Amino acid sequence: QVQLVESGGGSVEAGGSLTLSCEASTSTYDFYAMGWFRQAPGMEREGVAAIGRLSTTRVTDSVKGRFTVSRDDAKNTLYLQMNNLKPEDTAVYYCAADHFLPSQSWLLPKYTYWGQGTQVTVSS
Repeated sequence: QVQLVESGGGSVEAGGSLTLSCEASTSTYDFYAMGWFRQAPGMEREGVAAIGRLSTTRVTDSVKGRFTVSRDDAKNTLYLQMNNLKPEDTAVYYCAADHFLPSQSWLLPKYTYWGQGTQVTVSS
């Protein structure tokens, strides 16, 4: 059974940076797509950034230029580098993975495997 474990969340002031990691219990070479989602209280889960096996990426407009998604298949790990954080970035961040999800769906919550989430809190 595939397990995804996020780490790196925390509390920062606006303008600060955090790097989230998501370690998989299986080889990430097998995942065609891996992504990051976030969910704020009372809000729907939102796709933030995703990356394919050949490192093609998709990033939602609200974080472009501030967040960078990357993957290291040798370490079975997905990353999200978050710079210039804003209070509106506050949410629980989840990583996700799928063997077959096509690129047009990478920012939609259609992934097969999900992590348990890590809290990111940005204060003004």
